[in-house]
Amino acid sequence: MKRPGPLLTLLAGLLLGVFMLSLDATTGTKGTSYRNESPGVSVSPSSPPSPSPTRTTPSPTPSKSAPPNADYAGRTDDNSSAVAVSLRDGKAIAYFCDGRDKESWLRGDVKDDGTMKLTGKHGAELNGTLQEGKTIRGTVDLGGQRYGFTADKAVRPSGLYRATATVRGAKLEGGWIVLPGGGQVGILDRDGKPSAAPRIDPETGAVTIDGEQLTARPVTP
Repeated sequence: MKRPGPLLTLLAGLLLGVFMLSLDATTGTKGTSYRNESPGVSVSPSSPPSPSPTRTTPSPTPSKSAPPNADYAGRTDDNSSAVAVSLRDGKAIAYFCDGRDKESWLRGDVKDDGTMKLTGKHGAELNGTLQEGKTIRGTVDLGGQRYGFTADKAVRPSGLYRATATVRGAKLEGGWIVLPGGGQVGILDRDGKPSAAPRIDPETGAVTIDGEQLTARPVTP
């Protein structure tokens, strides 16, 4: 038998080398792929953290304050009497007067909403409401009667005045309401006996009683 020639032997060797190189390259790719990927595990890019919800701080509820300091004066609905009220720091003092023989001093608190209930001697009572800081509208119960009234904000010399003194052994107590426009209503109590009061000078408060000059001063709580 004739032996294959050297050329065939060399060709066979080259083919075997190419086959082995191809097999090795394929095996290396698969190995690299296996090492970089885990079966059953998917890799996804990391997501940015969700922002924290913003908390809204509720606005503070505005606190109410006491009605402003002021004086009010006016007449009853039947025009028979006058009413004056002085407000200071949530307190009130009022004076009801018919200018002849009926009067009452009343005191009490004023609520933040402008309502007030003032009381005086012999069961006298004033119930009123401050409206927009300009007017007090209410009622006075005195001697079994009820009087509706409206008192507007007063500017000095309008307002409420009072004088007390002892003259020639007599105890004097006077109360005056100076109305807007200059009108006056007042009672002078002399040893428990009421009568119409003489006029005062609203600019100075000066008044002459039984020959003696006294000074009526503005009244505040």
